[in-house]
Amino acid sequence: MTNLMDSLAIVGGGNIGAALLSGLLEGDVVLHDPARIAVVEQSPDRAQYLRERFGISTPGLAEAVRGADTVLLMVKPYHVEALLPQLIEHVTAEQLVISVVGGISTAQIERGLVPKTPVVRAMPNTAASVGEGMTAICAGSFASDVHLERAGALLRSVGKVVEVPETQMNAITAFSGSGPAFFFYFAEALIDSGVLLGLSRELSEEMVIQTAVGAAVMLRDSGMDPVRLRAAVSSPGGTTITAIRELEKAGVRGAVMTATEAGRDRTIEIGEQADDH
Repeated sequence: MTNLMDSLAIVGGGNIGAALLSGLLEGDVVLHDPARIAVVEQSPDRAQYLRERFGISTPGLAEAVRGADTVLLMVKPYHVEALLPQLIEHVTAEQLVISVVGGISTAQIERGLVPKTPVVRAMPNTAASVGEGMTAICAGSFASDVHLERAGALLRSVGKVVEVPETQMNAITAFSGSGPAFFFYFAEALIDSGVLLGLSRELSEEMVIQTAVGAAVMLRDSGMDPVRLRAAVSSPGGTTITAIRELEKAGVRGAVMTATEAGRDRTIEIGEQADDH
């Protein structure tokens, strides 16, 4: 095994893959030479875009993964069944496989590869596209601390990384992997509220976006939890506490919890469907 990483093959050049390339090549973390990165992308137009944007190569699967220190799987769950039989011909137990495939366990990936291939499972979110992603990682049966260190260094190029037990990954997929969509959904509702109250959509969007940015920075940097931050805005008998009462009456808190449970259950279902094939 090399010191950390000499070469990388990314299977799947979608939005998260492109975000990772940006972090690796334009940041200051792990791997800066585009000649050491290959991306497998089925769409010719997308492959051309990636070559022109990042200067990386887009060879076929066999050429890309053969001999790469790390193979990063960034495909849809329903592609895994067809992908693994192709990988087993070219990936050895000396390489690290990082799976960013929602709902698919490390054991499921391991069963489709050469015995004792180290696998690390990861779940980033789309904020990786702006370098502010949140990624959870866990080790499979044959992945060592060195493999986790390599995966963590790679994924820290696009945000924060935490290590968790695999038993928590389905839950994390449901509320962190999907989390940006929940914030976008609430922002959409706030923007519509501004329009309802007589503001132009442009002004409402500008104010909601900056409010969201400010609130996120306060959550991160103030040292206060959300309960105290909300209480600080909620003056007795004021407009904020009156509005919060309406959210509570509408069951928004419970709806969020129910939504994340549904997402967790769907993640489990995806993994079970993959096992059935």
